[in-house]
Amino acid sequence: QVQLVESGGGSVQPGGSLRLSCATSGINFSVYTMGWYRQAPGKQRELVGTITSGGTTNYADSVQGRFTISRDNGRNTVFLQMNSLKPEDTAVYYCNAKFLTFTAWGQGTQVTVSS
Repeated sequence: QVQLVESGGGSVQPGGSLRLSCATSGINFSVYTMGWYRQAPGKQRELVGTITSGGTTNYADSVQGRFTISRDNGRNTVFLQMNSLKPEDTAVYYCNAKFLTFTAWGQGTQVTVSS
């Protein structure tokens, strides 16, 4: 059974930081491209960034330079370090695993940036 479980969300003031984690099970984690997406109220889900099996990262322009994705293949976990958070970063953040035609999603974790 494939499971992706996000954690680390919460409320933070503008300029603050949060680190999200996505623990996976049921997949050969090391071969998967892992991604983080987010969905704000009333908006479509959008890509935040991805990390390939080889560790190559790619980010949306809106988070470039502020967010960092990393992975620990020994722990089957992917991370999203979010710095210099802005109110417009408020959203539910989802973890995604993709390999060939297979994709799986986590349940999401809420991030709220507000003063």
